[in-house]
Amino acid sequence: MSNISLVSADVAEPKELIDAIRLRRGGALSNLDRLLLNSPELASGWNTFLGAVRQRLSLPAKLRELAICAVAVLNKADYEHAHHLPVLRAAGGTEAEIESLNDVETAAKNSALFDAQERAVLQLTYEMTVSVAVSPDTLQAAQDALPNDQMLVELTAVIAAYNMVSRMIVVSGLQFEQK
Repeated sequence: MSNISLVSADVAEPKELIDAIRLRRGGALSNLDRLLLNSPELASGWNTFLGAVRQRLSLPAKLRELAICAVAVLNKADYEHAHHLPVLRAAGGTEAEIESLNDVETAAKNSALFDAQERAVLQLTYEMTVSVAVSPDTLQAAQDALPNDQMLVELTAVIAAYNMVSRMIVVSGLQFEQK
């Protein structure tokens, strides 16, 4: 059971917000949505922001999902991890890559599974999540691996955003949706 109450799954108001969230989610509200809807203003901003992070950036989906899944593992956000594994698979993540993410620090050095760009993403994710500060070498590797500053800013924002998401999930004790 969640540590914080969830609004009803059939909530209808505020209609415009509920409709926008359902549209982004493909119809159903997730338990995270139901948690956030305790504060409609927060839910509205969250939906807009995370919608952009997930659907409108130039960062390739595989890189985005590697970062998100790594954040989830590092922060022990099982709900987030479970929701993003299928997206990582759909973006080209292999089962061996997914398994290696159980130890993000080691995965970031695994040249047998990950190319230089993916390793740079994982190392940046690891450092941003574990210590917030990033070494100059890690930042330089990310700059060298990505084609432009836009993608570097987007990657940094994805990592930061999903650290926020995972913290909400962990603190609230969010449980998986019932099938």
